[in-house]
Amino acid sequence: MPSSAVIVIVGAGPNGTGLLERISANLSAAEELYSGPLEIHLVDPFPPGPGRVWRHAQSPLLRMNSMAEDVTMFTDESVRCQGPVRPGPSLAEWAADVGTGKIADVEPDPELMSLRGNDFPSRQAQGKYLDWFFRHTIRGLPDSVTVHVHANTATAITGSCDQLQQVWLADRAAPLTADAVVLALGHLDAQPDAEQRRLAAFAAEHGLSYLPPEYSADADLSEIGAGEAVVMRGFGQAFIDLMVLLTEGRGGRFEATPDGLRYLPSGREPVLYVGSRRGVPHHAKTTYRLQGAAPDLPRFFDADAVDRLLAQPGRLEFRRDVWPVIAKEIGWGYYRELFTGHPDKVTMDWDEFAGNFAELEFLGQRMRDLVARAVPASADRLDLATLDRPLRGMSFDRLSDLGGYLRDYIEQDLARRSDPAFSADLGAFLALLSVYGQLPRLLASGRLSARSQVEEFDGWWAGFFGFYASGPPGDRLAQLLALAQAGIVRFLGPDMWVRTDAGRGRFVAGSAVVAEELVATGMIEARLPRANARGSADELLRRLVLAGDGAEEVLAEGAFGHNTGLLLVRGEDGRVLDRDGRAHPRRFALGAHTSGRSVAAFARPRSNAPSFRRNDKVARELLRFLASTPEPAGLVPIPRAAELGSRFDDLVPRRHC
Repeated sequence: MPSSAVIVIVGAGPNGTGLLERISANLSAAEELYSGPLEIHLVDPFPPGPGRVWRHAQSPLLRMNSMAEDVTMFTDESVRCQGPVRPGPSLAEWAADVGTGKIADVEPDPELMSLRGNDFPSRQAQGKYLDWFFRHTIRGLPDSVTVHVHANTATAITGSCDQLQQVWLADRAAPLTADAVVLALGHLDAQPDAEQRRLAAFAAEHGLSYLPPEYSADADLSEIGAGEAVVMRGFGQAFIDLMVLLTEGRGGRFEATPDGLRYLPSGREPVLYVGSRRGVPHHAKTTYRLQGAAPDLPRFFDADAVDRLLAQPGRLEFRRDVWPVIAKEIGWGYYRELFTGHPDKVTMDWDEFAGNFAELEFLGQRMRDLVARAVPASADRLDLATLDRPLRGMSFDRLSDLGGYLRDYIEQDLARRSDPAFSADLGAFLALLSVYGQLPRLLASGRLSARSQVEEFDGWWAGFFGFYASGPPGDRLAQLLALAQAGIVRFLGPDMWVRTDAGRGRFVAGSAVVAEELVATGMIEARLPRANARGSADELLRRLVLAGDGAEEVLAEGAFGHNTGLLLVRGEDGRVLDRDGRAHPRRFALGAHTSGRSVAAFARPRSNAPSFRRNDKVARELLRFLASTPEPAGLVPIPRAAELGSRFDDLVPRRHC
C-alpha cells in the first residue's frame, strides 16, 4: 500500500477545481481531519480549471450570461461552512489586478484590460480566470500534497467498499489506485433517446438536417445550409449561442444606427424559427445597480421558514406549501427596492407598506388590494403569473402577426432591464437568488411528494428560475431583435410542437397560439441533453449505473413514478448510492448530473453560495474518511478495462457494502 493517501477527482473543471480548493483550505487549517501525505489525481481530457465549457478552444463570440463582478471562485465572509474562508478576487477584480500587474502570471489581453464589473465577458476570459484559479490553488496546497493531472478520460471504476478503488483511463494500461474517488463530471452528453433517434432517422431518409441536444460550442453546424428553414426547439442560453454561431459566426455583422442595431447578412445564414414552452426568450440580465436601501435577504424564505415547512405533517407540495413563501420573498425584494429607490412611484410610506406586507399572504386578494393602493401604475406592480407565461390566452392567425407582437415584447423587456427606473426588477432578482440558497436543505429532506418534485420543482420551478434569473446580456436581445427585423429569426410561439410529414419529407412545426404551421428542412434541439446516467455518453457513468454500482434517482409515490436520470447520491455527504440504496464509502459525486441538483452556475460574491457549502462538506468528509478508515483489503486483479468491451461489468468482482 502506498505511504500517501490517494484521491482521484474525475473532472477538472470548475466543480473539480473548486473541490480541490476546499481540500486545500481544510488541510491547512484542520489537521485533525487528516494530517498525512496526500496524492490527488485530476482526470479530464480538457484543461484543468476551465474544463470543457470554459476552455479557450472555442468561438470568441460565445459569452457568459453573468456580469464579471457577479462571478467568483473564492469563499467570503457570507459562506456558512465549517472549513476556513479563503477570500480572493471576483472575475472583475482579477481582470483589474491583471491589468495593473498585481497578478503577474497572466498575459493581459485587450478584453481583460478593458473589462468592467458590469460587462458580460467572453467564455475565453472566464477560462483564463479559471486557469489562474487552478494554478493559484495548486500553489496554496500544503507541502504534504502532490497533484497529478491526467489529460485523459476515465472509463470505469472498480473496487468494493473495503477495497482500494481502481480508476481506469482510456489511454493508460494500468489504472489509478485510490482510497477515494470523486465524480465531478460537469456537462455531459447523452446518447440519443427514442424520439431523437426517430427524428434523426427521418432526417437522414429525406435529406434533412437534424441536431440533437448538445453543448452549443461543440455542435457541428456545417450541415445547416444557407437559407434553410430550421426549427429551433428551445429559447434559452443554448438558443442564444446557436443564434450567434449561425449568424455573426458565419460572417454577418451588427451595425449601430440611430434607429437601433441593424444586422447585415453574409448570405450564409439559415432562417431560424424558434419556439419553446413559453415562446419568449429568457429575460435579459439587468446592468444597473440598486437605487434604494440595501436588501435584507432572505426575509421570509429563510432557515426558520424552512424549519416551519419541515415541521408540517404529511408530504409537502411545492406549489401549495413552498411557492407562496418564495413568492413573498421575491415580492419583498421587489417592493423594498421600489419604495426605497423610487418613492415617486408609490403613495405609501415604506414602513407602513412593509408592516402590512409582512402580515398578508402574497398571492392573496388582500395583498393585491394593498399593492393597488400603494402602487398606482400597473407597470410598477409585480405580476408573477404574467411574468411566468406572458403569451397565455393569446391567439394569432399568422406567424408574422406573432412576430410583430414578440418584437414589441422583447423591446419592452430590453428597455426595462436597461433603465434604472425599473431597478425593482433587480430587487426581485436578488430575492430569487437568496431563495435558491435555502432550497438544498428542503430538497435533501425528501419531504416533497414525488409528483410535486418532478412536475412542480424540477419542471415548473427550475424553468421559471432560469427564465427570470439566467437570461442573456441585454445586447444579445438587441441582436435578436435585429435578426428578427432582417428576417433571419422568426417566432413559433409557446407550447410548440414538431411532427414529421412523410408525404412531404419535411418537418412541420407550430404552437398553441398561432393557426399557421411551418414546413422546414432542418431542426435543432436548442438545449442541453436531459440527465440520463444510464444513457450517458460518459462511459464511466454509464457503466457505473448499468453494473448496479450506481443508480438513477427514481421518484415514486403511490401510482406515480418517474426516473429523473440523475445519479443518486446521499444528500448529507454526496456519496454514491448503488441500486440497493447502499452508500459506497469511497465514492462521491457532485454536480448537475447528481440528485443533489446543483445549478450549473458560478457563485455570486457575498451570497453564501450553495456550491461553496457543498464543496466544503464533501472535502471535509473526504479528509475525515482518509483519517479514520481502516486499511483496505487487497486489490482483486482484473483485466485491463479497454480489453473487456461491453462485458466489462460482468467480469468485475463486486462486493456489497
